Amino acid sequence: MKTAVVFDSAGTLLHTYRTARDVINDRIIPEIETTTLTCSVKGRALIILYAGSQDIINADGDRLLSDYITANNIEFGLACSSGVVTIDEISKILHTDTHAKVSDLQTCIRNVWNFCKSLEVVAMNSGVIVNKNTGIIEFTITSGGKPFSNARDTIQKLHGMGVATYIASGDRTDKLLKMADYLGIPHENVHGISTPQIKAQIVRDLKDEYDRVIMVGDGVNDIAAMKEADLAVLSEQQFFKKPKMLTDAADVIIRDVIEVIDIVGDTDRDSAGDDNGIKGGNGGNNNCKGGVRSGEGSVENRCKNSCRGKTD
Repeated sequence: MKTAVVFDSAGTLLHTYRTARDVINDRIIPEIETTTLTCSVKGRALIILYAGSQDIINADGDRLLSDYITANNIEFGLACSSGVVTIDEISKILHTDTHAKVSDLQTCIRNVWNFCKSLEVVAMNSGVIVNKNTGIIEFTITSGGKPFSNARDTIQKLHGMGVATYIASGDRTDKLLKMADYLGIPHENVHGISTPQIKAQIVRDLKDEYDRVIMVGDGVNDIAAMKEADLAVLSEQQFFKKPKMLTDAADVIIRDVIEVIDIVGDTDRDSAGDDNGIKGGNGGNNNCKGGVRSGEGSVENRCKNSCRGKTD
């Protein structure tokens, strides 16, 4: 059986430290889950800026961020949004906002760098959260992190089992490629600036190539892809408290990425005894959702247990 595992990056493969600056209320929010912050209010969009951290640090902090973005032709990518937010709406806010200053983003970068500077492998991204309904940049954000201690071992063991690995993430592709080199994931299997819809499409496309596709994510922006996957795995390795809609979308919940190895092994063994295997996601039994924790028997038994008492 050909199997592929698709990983989100931050919070799944990477232990990530995030800082947001609330521009309007003039406050720093450390250790924030930016996707949850984005999705908590309709009209918000999480934007990754294609700008180097050092270039931002060297810029005039008193300058409007919108002026800096415009003058330097800074490109951007949409990571996720709450509701439909168009590229034109985002572009207008990024180039006309009069609230956020370069110093707001500099503060985030310095905060994260102080956390990450001693790490051997670091991936940093910066961006903003805009709101199409208010027409302003509400937050500046920076994230930085390193691979979880078991991440590289997990990828290597999956490859040894003949399992293909992919990354589908809202982070910048150039940053992800550095992580992929460290982990051993081929460049062609890395998909950056992936919105929830793009992640879901990646899973759908892989299902045409593989017998089974497993999605491993940790945030609400992974739900669409988890629903498309044959098996949806939710990681709580960094943050234990997850929204109900996220746990409801999961077949299995893990606390360490290394657990994915046993999950893949379970699905292979289950499929060997049942030609139909287990189908999660949209392609099979959608009742097999509800976040059963890893370690509670085989995947087949875990799924049956999570379905017990449920009807369509």
